[in-house]
Amino acid sequence: MATLLYHLGRVAFRWRWFVTFLWVAVLGAVGFAATKAPAAPDDGFTMPGIESQKAFDLLEQRFPGTAADGASARIVFVAPNGEKVTATENKAAIEKLVTEAADGSQVASAVDPFAAKAVSKDASTAYSTVTFKVKADDLTGAAKTHLERAIDTARDAGLTVEVGGDALATQPAAGGSAEAIGIAIAAIVLLITFGSLAAAGLPLLTAIIGVAISMSGVLALGSTFGLSETTGTLATMLGLACGIDYALFVVSRYREERAKGHAPREAAGLAAGTAGSAVVFAGLTVVIALAGLSVVGIPMLTKMGLAAAGAVLLAVLICLTLVPAVLGFWPNAVLSRRDRKKKAKAKAKRGNGENGGSRWARIVVRHPIPVLLLGVVGLGAMALPALNLQLGMPGDEAKSTATTERRAYDDLAEGFGPGFNGPLTIVVDAQKAGDAKTAVATISKEIAATDGVVSVSPARFNSAGDTAVFSATPATSPTDEKTKQLVQTIRDERPDIAADAGASFEVTGTTALNIDVAQKVQDALIPYLALVVGLAIVLLLLVFRSLLVPLKAALGFLLSVLAALGAVVAVFQEGHLASWLGVDQTGPIMSLMPIFLVGIVFGLAMDYEVFLVSRMREAYVHGDGPGQAIVSGFRHSARVVVAAALIMMAVFSGFIGAGASMIKMIGFGLAIAVLFDAFVVRMAIVPAVLSLLGHKAWYLPRWLDRILPRMDVEGEALSRKVPAPVVSETPTPHLTPVP
Repeated sequence: MATLLYHLGRVAFRWRWFVTFLWVAVLGAVGFAATKAPAAPDDGFTMPGIESQKAFDLLEQRFPGTAADGASARIVFVAPNGEKVTATENKAAIEKLVTEAADGSQVASAVDPFAAKAVSKDASTAYSTVTFKVKADDLTGAAKTHLERAIDTARDAGLTVEVGGDALATQPAAGGSAEAIGIAIAAIVLLITFGSLAAAGLPLLTAIIGVAISMSGVLALGSTFGLSETTGTLATMLGLACGIDYALFVVSRYREERAKGHAPREAAGLAAGTAGSAVVFAGLTVVIALAGLSVVGIPMLTKMGLAAAGAVLLAVLICLTLVPAVLGFWPNAVLSRRDRKKKAKAKAKRGNGENGGSRWARIVVRHPIPVLLLGVVGLGAMALPALNLQLGMPGDEAKSTATTERRAYDDLAEGFGPGFNGPLTIVVDAQKAGDAKTAVATISKEIAATDGVVSVSPARFNSAGDTAVFSATPATSPTDEKTKQLVQTIRDERPDIAADAGASFEVTGTTALNIDVAQKVQDALIPYLALVVGLAIVLLLLVFRSLLVPLKAALGFLLSVLAALGAVVAVFQEGHLASWLGVDQTGPIMSLMPIFLVGIVFGLAMDYEVFLVSRMREAYVHGDGPGQAIVSGFRHSARVVVAAALIMMAVFSGFIGAGASMIKMIGFGLAIAVLFDAFVVRMAIVPAVLSLLGHKAWYLPRWLDRILPRMDVEGEALSRKVPAPVVSETPTPHLTPVP
């Protein structure tokens, strides 16, 4: 592996014009294809294999053409204190709004709340549903303005009017600013790390090129594979973070080889052969984790995982080819100004000296047990809130009270009860029943008598008269644990109810769908963990040729991801420090969050493991003792790993400022997970464990050593093949001709 990548780096350095032109051509071709490709269809969120999805599919089949594909606006009216919406003036204002709203060019219907009996028992609140012929994204500005003016007229009459639904929904801040913030912080970290504008700019440039190609690819293939811009969100986040980090490691190794006196082309080859080998295996662990998301069985998650895996693979390819090519154009510019002025001997001597990384490693090696206990106990304490994890899909209740959607949600809950915002939809299949109406009436009566059900709506039959649908309103809110228990109770009682009625039924609706999704994700978490951890252990076994190092890496990851999940629960579910992050409402954790956290953080954690421990392994293979190998590994890689982790945290933290609660949660979870894994697990627990294990850390049975192929990530073959550098006493001028 090291020899192959060594030659690849030298070739890319020598044929830099051709390699650069090739990548620019790829960017241009994919970008052109993206501009010409048709827009991807919005296939929505589907979850095969759960009852809610089956019921929804049955509903679409038996009630053709009635699915709510168009946008909707639920307008909530609240009378002034002491008044009722049924009062003459208030009623007239509401009816006027409904009449004006119905005149909209894209409006399909506007329901009169008084005719539909959509008035609360105390007559303080009423609501009207306005349905449009097109989806929210296709609504014209004129259509929205028309509805908004009608709403303003009702407000002028003294009513409190709030609007839920997606027609006039407040759009959260776009993610573009998040990427910009992340790139800006990454640039500062790189500049401090390298002390050179060129060295700081090169990883940013190559990472942006990689993200541009991957996102253009998503757009170009969107209509073919059903990929939307949302699919590329994860690809953008990881492509940018990994692209910067991978280039950072190669450029850092190139500077190190130049400091030893190697010529620019030779240094580029050695950087690609050593750091590039680590990049390949680190990238493969990320790809395994992302591609493994397909086992969850959620089509959207599968697409996001595969798109992100493609972006990471692209980042690896760019790191191994474009980075050495760009180094060929400016071989000395990436060196710090101080290094360019120093003599080669002085540079080589400084490269073998002490630094902050080696000094920290010596402290850990001398006191491994206190460091290990402090790290494990600290992360264990952070993980405790994860025991109270509640999964769900936050809705309008998680939005800021500054939004009209949140105020509409609260008004409906106060006027009609907390369960009104999350009714259960009951779909009755009465094809095999002798009397469909009697069967539906029996089922409706039984469900209405279930503890926790407040009311049941009249049943609506399809044209064939063999299928009916009605709503059951719970007594508790959609995210309440009692609502989940109610859904389970209704399903558990189904065999007896179906036997009495002679017809079967299924429970669906947004609330039931969210409950089913959470359960499916929870059931898939253990198999997913087993898959990615198992494959990664095999991969790390090949890299480090050790039994204990891969196991230690996997256990350290589990500790950091549990601590990160505990931190997410503490903030977003329990509300600790929530106001500091702009979290307006606590509630259940997004159902997909644990899977996202496990998949992404596992890949990134293995990145740091490979980069840090491979340098220790390299020192050990070249004759250092176990303790000294730890110190040598930290001397060469700790500073770069810290910079890489800070860059990752910067990219992810940028999303904490997003308006959407789910994006904020993902950004915080990933940023805190990188903090725990990079600075506690990899920088403290890992060296402490390796110090305690000593030579046993690198033990591999002979029979297994003979079976496993040799990857040579440490570049042992290169040390025998590449001649020692010829150290010159004269400084290297900035414009030395490149060999």
